[in-house]
Amino acid sequence: MKLCNRGADGHRIFILLFLISIPLFFIPTANTQLLDSCSTAADCGSGLYCGNCPSLGKTQPFCTRGQATIPTSIVSGLPFNKYTWLMTHNAFSIVDAPLLTGSQRITFYNQEDSVTNQLTNGVRGLMLDMYDFQNDIWLCHSFRGQCYNFTSFEPAINTLKEVEAFMTKNPSEIVTIIIEDYVHSPKGLTRVFSDAGLDKYWYPVEKMPKKGQNWPTVNDMVQNNHRLLVFTSDSSKESGEGIAYQWRYMVENESGDPGVVPGSCSNRKESKPLNSRSSSLFLMNYFPTIPVQNEACKEHSSPLADMAGTCYKSAGNVIPNFVAVNFYMRSDGGGVFDVVDRMNGQSLCGCSTVTSCQAGAPFGSCKTINASNTTPATPGSAGSFSGSVQLTGAASTVNIPSIFVLCLFPFLITFYLL
Repeated sequence: MKLCNRGADGHRIFILLFLISIPLFFIPTANTQLLDSCSTAADCGSGLYCGNCPSLGKTQPFCTRGQATIPTSIVSGLPFNKYTWLMTHNAFSIVDAPLLTGSQRITFYNQEDSVTNQLTNGVRGLMLDMYDFQNDIWLCHSFRGQCYNFTSFEPAINTLKEVEAFMTKNPSEIVTIIIEDYVHSPKGLTRVFSDAGLDKYWYPVEKMPKKGQNWPTVNDMVQNNHRLLVFTSDSSKESGEGIAYQWRYMVENESGDPGVVPGSCSNRKESKPLNSRSSSLFLMNYFPTIPVQNEACKEHSSPLADMAGTCYKSAGNVIPNFVAVNFYMRSDGGGVFDVVDRMNGQSLCGCSTVTSCQAGAPFGSCKTINASNTTPATPGSAGSFSGSVQLTGAASTVNIPSIFVLCLFPFLITFYLL
């Protein structure tokens, strides 16, 4: 595939593509049923579910996009760092997750469906917080690096086995895991990944590009079965366990409230500047400090698209490789799925959306499609996507005395931000 240089006006072209495509993605058609009214998911077409967005005044259920387009199913053979992937922030922190310690959970929630369902719906990056807890490694929120009964979710191996089952079933898919790492048990992370059967997919840290070079092509990664990228926030784990230290390989913008300020996209303190060329991966965080389910649909509308353009400019005209969000399914129509499609369209083929790309065609050669057709492509090489969202009760509902919540609120904010 022939690629061209973007030149000095590249960032203006990228932003223009975002702006002109925003209204087009929200026109319902008989083919896709996007934004059509519905009563159940069965009323909506493939890749859609029945949702609403009260925070934008849309209280009646309508068909909403719920699955990602897998970009490698349209344009394959490019370096891994040329693609953009959907990532779930705190992928383990799931509303209505079983209480495994016998204690009432008092914490924030970030997602609504299982990790298996997240992967099935096209998520390809998982943020997981791991801790030593109960003589094992658990997924948990914490305070100053310690897990508690009332902030714990489940042993990490449970989620990692979900990842292993998905990767075994889908032999062409590449998954990235980013660990907020509080594990101090010797070789603890190595052991839990091995016990989950994921070591056979591990991308060797010694093969990772360390000076901003391109990654291998996605085809090469699949052929070599190096389909699992694992990064840790603990720098000692790279030499000690062969797990890549995140900020040697990627740049990242601020998380939480600083990362959703309109017009601002600055690097978090652990990261090099976003426009650094010594790292070849770029993670864009877009989620508020306090996750609220019913607000996520508003966050994932035009503000997310605007932030994508802001971060693109802040990174020196580089498109993010990962977009991390809470409650990834919620939107007022196309949501994060459409934004990621537009990112991939621009970076992979110079088109307004990846579904306009033509494999093997010159950069900028785009096929004409129905602009409102946001149903994801599901060719056989990318696996079969049949998952559906389970929109459950409000994540903020916790059955404990309100005065207890008020006393704990500063405590909860502190550990959530760590």
